[in-house]
Amino acid sequence: MHFPLILVSPARPENIGAAARAMKTMGFNELRIVASDAWQDPAARRVAHGAGEILDNVKSYATLSEALADVDFSVATTARSRAKFRYYATPTQVESILQEKRQWLSRIALVFGREDSGLTNEELEQVDLLTGIPMANDYPSLNLGQAVMVYCYQLSALNQVAVEQHEAANEHQLQALRERFHQLLVKLDVSDDAKMADWIDQRIGLLEQRDSAMLHRLLHDVEKKLIDK
Repeated sequence: MHFPLILVSPARPENIGAAARAMKTMGFNELRIVASDAWQDPAARRVAHGAGEILDNVKSYATLSEALADVDFSVATTARSRAKFRYYATPTQVESILQEKRQWLSRIALVFGREDSGLTNEELEQVDLLTGIPMANDYPSLNLGQAVMVYCYQLSALNQVAVEQHEAANEHQLQALRERFHQLLVKLDVSDDAKMADWIDQRIGLLEQRDSAMLHRLLHDVEKKLIDK
């Protein structure tokens, strides 16, 4: 399984170096960076301290959509107060969800936002699942390097246990399901129901493979009935 970490517009090279060091320590090796060249600053390599090969192999992209183009399932970290959606998974829940996803998806990505403003709502809409780190109310933030370390530690088991292959599945199954649901909302003249659309987008990310397949079958029957009328 490929598991790239994506940093969106990181400003401080030291944070990028800390992220690279956390990745190597916990068994991750693919770093993608969006709209920033701060990783080329010598300070990033100095803080990376032995994880220079991760910086040597950074893949750079102009936009998040480009960085996600070959990704089957993506998880974005966000502060609850900044996000449009209401549905979040804790790091522990993310681990459980990804343990199932890795059995039928080959490329999963973890996305981190800007140090000062996180990810925009438009960027959050491009991912499959949102997650946040529970913290004490009187100290509600971690810097980028610390956040990467938390998730790399929590998800490190995914790199250490062999994947149990289940029945073959279309790796684009979730995205296709999301598109079919949105097309159904249009046909039912309820596409302006933002709350419903948001609920669908977030809940689809939680589906296991067999649940996704069954919903595709159900939508097929619903669509056929709508055409027959």
